[in-house]
Amino acid sequence: MAAAADDATWERAISTATKSTSAPKTLTLDGAVKSSTGRLPSAALIGRFAASLEELSVAGAGLSSLTGLPRLPALRRLSLPDNRLSGPAALAAVAEACGATLRHLDLGNNLFAEVEELAPLAGIGVELLDLYQCPVTKVKGYREKVFALIPSLKHLDGADAEGNERLEMGDDEDDEEDNEEGEGWGEVSPSEDGKEGDGEEMDEADDEDGEWEDEEEDEDSEDDEDELDTDAEDNENIESKVSLPNKRKRCNEDDANGDK
Repeated sequence: MAAAADDATWERAISTATKSTSAPKTLTLDGAVKSSTGRLPSAALIGRFAASLEELSVAGAGLSSLTGLPRLPALRRLSLPDNRLSGPAALAAVAEACGATLRHLDLGNNLFAEVEELAPLAGIGVELLDLYQCPVTKVKGYREKVFALIPSLKHLDGADAEGNERLEMGDDEDDEEDNEEGEGWGEVSPSEDGKEGDGEEMDEADDEDGEWEDEEEDEDSEDDEDELDTDAEDNENIESKVSLPNKRKRCNEDDANGDK
């Protein structure tokens, strides 16, 4: 009876969360159900979204077991914080249901107390693991041991093995950012367009400057020719002025000789 009542409550919560789509990528049931059995609903209730579901969050539902977690071949993020989960069996169910695709697993504020309980995660590709406020975080050498146990792990409780904090960016945001960078590749920016336009204007200006320079050179050459003509005329005038006295002198001499 308790399981049936739970399923009815889960069914209502799932219908409310997915009323806008029949193939949701994200299913969030945080605080929607307080399970009286400590279990998830029957596998069919969540399993019908298996083909599309990429994120599943069931926080604060009083879960102590993950029995009923269906196979979710597209799931990348599973959030199960603020429950009562513990032991390797719960994580074995996770590995079986979505171990091939799971990248982010949030188990914060559950009851995992020993590093060995995390062993089922060693063979899957989980990269981000949150165990904040779990008793295991108080184990001596906790971080070093967890990183050694799970080779694929990149960040534990928000920091890498060296203690560097992870930037708050989801997987989808990373993909979108990569796509934007790819789309931007090879495009000409407005500033580059402006530069090209400036170059054409400069070329036109250079051509105009060249024409002006040619005209100035022609004018200079004409001025030089005028100056040469003027100099020639001046020289002729000077020669004519010099020759006149000589002619007069010769005429005077001739007149004198004639008188004799």
